[in-house]
Amino acid sequence: MRVTGAVAMSAVLALGAGACGGDDGGSGGDTLNIGFMGDLTGPDSAIVIPPFNGAQLAIDQYNATNPKKKVKLIRYDTQGKENQAAALAPKAIKDDKIVAMIGPAFSGESKAANGILDKGKVPSITPSATNPDLSKAGHKFWHRLVATDQAQGTGIAEALIKAKSPKKAYVINGKKAYSIGIGDFAFQAFKAKGIDTQRDQIDETASDFSSTVTKVVAAKPDVIFYGGYYSEGGKLLKQLRDGGVTALFASGDGSLDAKLVEAAGAKQAENALLGCPCFIPFGEQTDPTLVKFVSDYKAKVNANPAIYSTEGYDAATAFIAAIKGGNETGEKINDFLKTYDTKGVSKQVKWGPEGELAETTIHLYQVQDGAIKWLGKSDEAKPKG
Repeated sequence: MRVTGAVAMSAVLALGAGACGGDDGGSGGDTLNIGFMGDLTGPDSAIVIPPFNGAQLAIDQYNATNPKKKVKLIRYDTQGKENQAAALAPKAIKDDKIVAMIGPAFSGESKAANGILDKGKVPSITPSATNPDLSKAGHKFWHRLVATDQAQGTGIAEALIKAKSPKKAYVINGKKAYSIGIGDFAFQAFKAKGIDTQRDQIDETASDFSSTVTKVVAAKPDVIFYGGYYSEGGKLLKQLRDGGVTALFASGDGSLDAKLVEAAGAKQAENALLGCPCFIPFGEQTDPTLVKFVSDYKAKVNANPAIYSTEGYDAATAFIAAIKGGNETGEKINDFLKTYDTKGVSKQVKWGPEGELAETTIHLYQVQDGAIKWLGKSDEAKPKG
């Protein structure tokens, strides 16, 4: 199954994306406002639209029960820009009086907005920001629904080592915080195993990566790890293959989208290994909860669940559970989350005192015959190529 469904929604979301005021927000009236912050129309929106769709599905299902307090999901479109996240956070708190925030989706914008949300006593759950330092800022209202770049970069590198027993590795990353961070951990994992590892950095805004390709060709690595997003990862992979590089190529959640395959070309992308601290319910499911989620999601957005769809759903479900329990202010919702312990559609959802999940898993996916397929958990999967 290809992860293309979410992209089709971008045009629809673009019509109404961005911050919009709530009618009866805050803890007054018949409606409570919850925000969703992330790149909804920018270059990497295909990573963010699926968790938005998942969150909206959970809220629509809740509102359909005709509760005393309904929930309105308000979009805050950052386009992946940190300054826009920092500007939208105060508006969400003061003007829209949100009682909770799903997001920010990316690590850079999370660093820009988390402090503002925390000061405003707005509990937040990010479905996809993976920088390890986010939990070290001392915020009391922040939560994460995925594993960190440390677990992801290390897990993917170790899977490459297990699959290929490489003598040489090459790590490439962009300039963004996410790219550098996940690249650091993959590099360290290779070095820790005594593997000859070289590294280079690309400019995400460029279109020609020939200087990096030349370095990789000279290095003759057995495996390549790219830390970055699909928007440039696909172009990089194509240029590497066109340059004669045949090493097994791997990347993290930022590249887990069909657009990576489209940009690189199906032939060049074949066997590309993609890791993610998320579970995408590909194929036929046997768990009744997942069967229902997949059916409901497809019925709502006319697309299969994609990256972080389940995490978006679980984030909204946690806030809804708090509201159903009579908690209608940010502080009370935050207190509720401290004891929340539920099996979600993505994983067991339980947070520690710093907002990190009690247990996390890295999943591996691989491009096979032009489609992205789930292989299994990183310590169990057997990649091809």
